[in-house]
Amino acid sequence: MNRESPSYYVEPSPESSIAATRDFINHVRVLSPPSANQEPLVQPILTPRFAISCTDELLVSLGALAGSDPTLRVQTHISENPSEVAYTRELFPAAPHYAGVYDMFGLLKHNTILAHAVHLTEVEVDLIKARNAGISHCPTSNFNLSSGVAPVGHYLDKGIKVGLGTDVSGGFSISMLNAVQNASVASKVCAIHARDSKPSSTSGFANKPLQISTLLYLATLGGAAVCNLEHQVGSFAPGKSFDALLVTVRESGLWGLPEAPATNRKPDEELERWLERFLFCGDDRNIERVYVQGRFIGGRTFRP
Repeated sequence: MNRESPSYYVEPSPESSIAATRDFINHVRVLSPPSANQEPLVQPILTPRFAISCTDELLVSLGALAGSDPTLRVQTHISENPSEVAYTRELFPAAPHYAGVYDMFGLLKHNTILAHAVHLTEVEVDLIKARNAGISHCPTSNFNLSSGVAPVGHYLDKGIKVGLGTDVSGGFSISMLNAVQNASVASKVCAIHARDSKPSSTSGFANKPLQISTLLYLATLGGAAVCNLEHQVGSFAPGKSFDALLVTVRESGLWGLPEAPATNRKPDEELERWLERFLFCGDDRNIERVYVQGRFIGGRTFRP
């Protein structure tokens, strides 16, 4: 950042910012070198806070850095609130729209993560799809800051990569369960707004409450795809890292909620019901074990 930020955040020049960024990239890559089959657990990422906080000169340099290393991911904000969108247009009159700012500087690519995306135009949606960039849906932050509600169902229908984020600076929780719960509410708000103004569709995700399976996808494989890591994590497909939570929703795990009585539901129906209990009523006390790349590293039963 070299403008439109608190003085203690503003870097003295684009040159010094890029030099510090290169040093940071090198430092992080030494910490966690890649293996033959897996990307590093800890990776650097280019982070222009958002377009407003960077001059053209700095964005040109960041775009060149991103272009010189296809493995280097980019994360930034886009279209979080209307005033931000309007000011971005003022600062970058040569760009056709907000997404176009990142695109003309070479920062909109297959491993770009765009947070929020609440107020995108349809032209921007098409551009993001064409560049295969991903959207990090941050519903808790969007509600907390009164930014609006991102039409996640529409993005999914367009085939855009979407995952969940917390944006804890604007939100108030780093919990993915909290993000799941608010993503559910956000989709219902979209459905309510569209109920009387748009004809209902029998297919797709737009203007409908997100189902449990979709919420789970956004929190797992969807997020992996947004980070361009779907080949390594996000599901239990053969060949991927064993990143997993062992969860219980029995009385011993879900505090204060007794185990549900046996039913005649099919196994997949019963599993979805138990998953729903965890997503909407659970917390860290339900997580028995945490595995990262096959290693048991945490959870309620973990003993260092």
